[in-house]
Amino acid sequence: MMDQNQHLNKTAEAQSSRKSKSRCCDGFKMFLAALSFSFICKSFAAAIMKSNITQIERRFEISSSIAGLIDGSFEIGNLLVIVFVSYFGSKLHRPKIIGIGCFIMGIGSVLTALPHFFMKYYRFSKETSINPSNNSTSSLPTCQINQHLLLNKTSSPEILDKGWETESESYTWVYVLMGNMLRGIGETPIQPLGISYIDDFAEEGDSSLYLGSLYAIAMLGPILGFMLGSLFATMYVDIGYVDLSSIRITPKDSRWVGAWWLGFLLAGLLSIISSIPFFFLPKNLDKPEKERKVSASFHVPQTNEERSQMASSTNHGQNVTENTTGFFQSLKSILTNPLYVIFLVLTLIKSSAFIGALTYVFKYVEQQYDQPAATANIVLGSITIPTIATGMFIGGYIVKKFKLTLLGIAKFLFFINILAFIFYLLNFALICENRSVAGLTVTYDGNNPVTSHTNVPLSYCNSHCNCDESQWEPVCGNNGITYMSPCLAGCKSSSGNKKPIVFYNCSCVEVPGFQNISNSVNLGTCPRDDQCTKKFYIYILVQILNSFTVSLGTTSTIMLVFKNVQPELKSLALGFHSLTIRALGGILAPIYFGALIDKACMKWSINSSGKQGSCRIYNSKLYGNTYLGLIECFKFLTFILYIVFIYAMKKKYQGKDTKASENERKAVNEANLQFLNNDGYFVPSARAASETHM
Repeated sequence: MMDQNQHLNKTAEAQSSRKSKSRCCDGFKMFLAALSFSFICKSFAAAIMKSNITQIERRFEISSSIAGLIDGSFEIGNLLVIVFVSYFGSKLHRPKIIGIGCFIMGIGSVLTALPHFFMKYYRFSKETSINPSNNSTSSLPTCQINQHLLLNKTSSPEILDKGWETESESYTWVYVLMGNMLRGIGETPIQPLGISYIDDFAEEGDSSLYLGSLYAIAMLGPILGFMLGSLFATMYVDIGYVDLSSIRITPKDSRWVGAWWLGFLLAGLLSIISSIPFFFLPKNLDKPEKERKVSASFHVPQTNEERSQMASSTNHGQNVTENTTGFFQSLKSILTNPLYVIFLVLTLIKSSAFIGALTYVFKYVEQQYDQPAATANIVLGSITIPTIATGMFIGGYIVKKFKLTLLGIAKFLFFINILAFIFYLLNFALICENRSVAGLTVTYDGNNPVTSHTNVPLSYCNSHCNCDESQWEPVCGNNGITYMSPCLAGCKSSSGNKKPIVFYNCSCVEVPGFQNISNSVNLGTCPRDDQCTKKFYIYILVQILNSFTVSLGTTSTIMLVFKNVQPELKSLALGFHSLTIRALGGILAPIYFGALIDKACMKWSINSSGKQGSCRIYNSKLYGNTYLGLIECFKFLTFILYIVFIYAMKKKYQGKDTKASENERKAVNEANLQFLNNDGYFVPSARAASETHM
């Protein structure tokens, strides 16, 4: 009888254990599924922002430097709360904190799109007013003696009321900045708290598998983001509000603005939906205390056991004082470590080059190779993500296969940096020649180049036309020259609103040196020549090669961040490194890259209040040389710092065996995990590890 009771008790315990384990697994699977969806949403929103920088710049009539500030506001929001979330989030209900973060992230995306709904209809030209009620467009100005009368009419209150930007709307881009900052605040808890929760409740040894799967699934976000961003870029910004047949510009026009707001609305809706499951998940899963593991996330420095010990401490104030003193001593220790400081500066320079380059790479492709935003998004987005993922995998395999020492890893990164520097130099040979634009690169009669694009005098062919020289309504002559307006081309008549719109009797086109050519022009800029188109395809191949090369060093870079400090300072070293990259790279790089790009602008739009708007056309050669030149300067500085770093490592480890032991091989796995924690740029909740991609 006793044996039977014992058997029954054991059976009951086994059933209870199985039920507990089943509840744990079910809850864990729900959390993993919810977190995977939230990762997809946050990376989707980030891709939407990147793919719409140019559209936002045009819609709100802002310069590239302000667009860079908007892009960097995500990092500002992230930095505002990351310390509080990382420290206090681990003490609270982690799934609910993540859910709140997803909800805030969604609200931020919706706020970013909100200005579209209270701004007036977009006007791509101050000479044209789109009226949804009668779907008509006013006539384009041609060369007339009484041209000043038309210019006076275009600034009338009636025209302004039909869509031209008013003074109250000139700072609506602030809402976009605030929305992006709010998105950064909301994104903050998802990664550190989500990873720590997985590490606490996953089966022993399964964390890396779950995290690898999590980030592999998250790659769907940027892929979908760039694909949909490409689709939305082909839709007119006011689609559904105006008659599209009245829109005379195409997606290739420098004034075209796609439906940028649709992407943010979709991203916001998905993020809000992703927040719902987290509110129904438990704070802790039904897992025996002895099976719980210490969290590996450096963002959450205290585990459940440590918090219990602190709660039972009899002298809490003394512990706080000791912890504070210990923190500053630890910080002093890593900042007086020459190897750590050199490598910190080195990676900061690399990350600044990458962040600035990627922020404006879509704009660069549009302006340099005359490709529409849709093409730039789909091509660059689709080729870069799988290339980087492949390079990361192969780079990690190389380090593990050849069991590289720390010094060997540094030399491996140095070699990668040299290759990346050389490959990137090829881009200078792929810069297209400047367009032939009358009044900017050539004289209005088309006979001679100009030394400066400012204050180019009118010619005999259009000096009598009383044209508005601030106008940008480009037309292409049969001589291959683009004119800033039909009036400045000396055109006397047009085909009206009949598409395609053609202008006739253009005196500036009919000039000596162009015999037997019709003196008419077509609406739109002249297309790039075939040579420039070929350069675009070569540029794509160079980007693939460069992305693969630099991504080989992703794991190794993160490994060197913490392997040259004391083991107990590893978490602090990684955290301070991430903070520095975000603050000095993620926020500042887009701003000064944008300011440099602004210097290459040849023609600015002028808004209704007479202020400078967005750039209509750039000096292709100056844009290419300054944009690529700044990136190569950063790469060269990195090259020099690698030499200093390797020399310092040799001096420190001289006579010591730095061959990768079992612990160091384990560090490769930690570095892979840490890269995932910090995110690659195309899962862009953070830019801390993205510096290795350019």
